[in-house]
Amino acid sequence: MLELSQNNKVTTAALAARLNISESSVYRCFTNKSQMFEALIEFIERTLFSLINKILQDELCGGKQVENLLLLLLGFSQKNPGMTRILVGDVLINENAHLQSRIYQLHNRLEATLKQALRFAMNERHLKSDWDVSAQANLLMCFVIGRWYQFVKSEFKREPLANWDVQRLVLLPRELV
Repeated sequence: MLELSQNNKVTTAALAARLNISESSVYRCFTNKSQMFEALIEFIERTLFSLINKILQDELCGGKQVENLLLLLLGFSQKNPGMTRILVGDVLINENAHLQSRIYQLHNRLEATLKQALRFAMNERHLKSDWDVSAQANLLMCFVIGRWYQFVKSEFKREPLANWDVQRLVLLPRELV
């Protein structure tokens, strides 16, 4: 349902109708709609961080870690358009404020992961020692969120990985590319 038009509001009644079950059946699994979104956010976090941990363990070069993390975040969005609506908070606007806070925390964790990979690259001397990794990690996260947002607002026509080969050369310091 999250991949359908942005004008379609996700409700428990609409979900029940789509699944061809009663609305009370939905409430047996989730006491409210916020719990459904909470479960989806947890799924996104588990999925992303299991893949992130694999990248951080398997990739020995900090620069490649950064690029692979960006590819993961953009690729996850491209493969999961409905989840991207959650990642940008699009479907959470009229929901419990706690859900927006969870997404903000997730964004912060992702940015911290990018910062960690950039520091690793700096320790390997792929970046100058005076490089501001916090500013760079923030820029990269803003880029990712912007691409997610464009994807959602274009009704999933403007793919997050479009033009990546060119944009990576602009986004990532020469030493990392």
